[in-house]
Amino acid sequence: MDFTPSEEQTAAQGLAARIFGDLSTHERLTAAGTGTDAELWKELCAAGLPAAVEDVGLLSLVLVLEEQGRTTAQVPLAATCVYGLLAVAAHGTPEQRERLLPGLRDGTAVATGAFPARGGVHIAEDGALYGSVPWVPWLRDATHVLVADAARGLWIVRTGEPDVTAVPVETTAPWSAGRLVLDGVRGERLGNGQPGAYADVLATARTAFAGLQAGVCAGSLARAVHHTVTREQFGRPLSTNQGVLLRAADAHMDTEAIRVTAYEAAWRHDEQRACEAQALTAAWWASEAGKRVVHAGQHLHGGTGADLDHPVHRHFLWGRQLDAYLGCGGEVLEELGLLLAHSSQEGAS
Repeated sequence: MDFTPSEEQTAAQGLAARIFGDLSTHERLTAAGTGTDAELWKELCAAGLPAAVEDVGLLSLVLVLEEQGRTTAQVPLAATCVYGLLAVAAHGTPEQRERLLPGLRDGTAVATGAFPARGGVHIAEDGALYGSVPWVPWLRDATHVLVADAARGLWIVRTGEPDVTAVPVETTAPWSAGRLVLDGVRGERLGNGQPGAYADVLATARTAFAGLQAGVCAGSLARAVHHTVTREQFGRPLSTNQGVLLRAADAHMDTEAIRVTAYEAAWRHDEQRACEAQALTAAWWASEAGKRVVHAGQHLHGGTGADLDHPVHRHFLWGRQLDAYLGCGGEVLEELGLLLAHSSQEGAS
C-alpha cells in the first residue's frame, strides 16, 4: 500500500493549509465564539475544496481535515463532506445527485449526520420518522441531516420542515451542535435503500474525523514545542528537560499513529477495499491517543495551559470532543473485536 498523496491531493492540502492559516487565527476564533466562521466557510467553498474532495476521494478529505484541525477552524467541512457530498455521491440516486450535490459543493447547502444509529429514531407504519438524537454536530448550520434509523436505514431530512426541531446544545468544542427532534417528518430515503450504505457512511465518518483529530493533535504538539523551546527555566529552555522531551516524543508518536491509521483506512476506501476494521482502528487511535496528546500539549504549557483564553486550550477542547464523538476507546475496541471475531467465523465456515 502507498499513502503518498497524488498531485491533486497535495494541491488540495496546500490550498487548505493556506486558507486555514490565513483566516483561522486566534483573534477570529475568539470573535466567532461558539458559532461558525461564515466568511471562512465561504472562502473554502469558493476555492472549490468540498468539490475537490468529492473528485479526489476520502484520503484527500483526511489531508484537508488535518489542516483544519491544526487551526481548529470552526467550519462544518467534515460533516458536509461525509454526510452530504460523499454519502450522496456514493449512495444517492441519479436524481438525488443532480439535485443535492451542486448546493453541497458551493456551500449554499450544509449537511450533517445523526450518527451512529443508537435506536433513537424509528419509522412509523405510515413511513414518518419519529424520535430524537441528543446532539448532532453543526446542526444549527445544517440545511440537511442524514438520519440513521433504528434499522440502519438512511434518510435525508431537511431542517426547515415543520416536524423537525433543532434545539441548540453547547458541547465541549464550538461545533454549533443541536438536539434533533423528529415528530412525524417525511424523510427522503437515500438512494434505494441498498444494504451496506450505513456501514460505508459510518466508516467514512470515522476515518474523516480521525483525520481531523490528527490535525488537532499536530497543532497542539506544535504549540507545545514552540512554548518549551522559547520558554526558559533556570537559564535554559524547557525543551532541554528530559521529562519534557520524553512527553513530547510520546505525543509525537501518538499523533503519527492516528495519522497513519487514518491514511490506511482512507486509502483502502478509495481503492474500494474492505475498510470497516481499519476505520475502527483509526477511530480507536484517534480517541485514545488523541486524548493523551491534547492532555500532554496542555501540561507542557505549565500554568499557561490552564488559561482558557490560550490557543492550546482550544486544541484540548477539540481533542476531548472528538474523543467523545468517535466513541470512548473501550467501546470502539469492543466493536472492533466483535467485527474481527465475526470475520474469523465467516472465514472458518
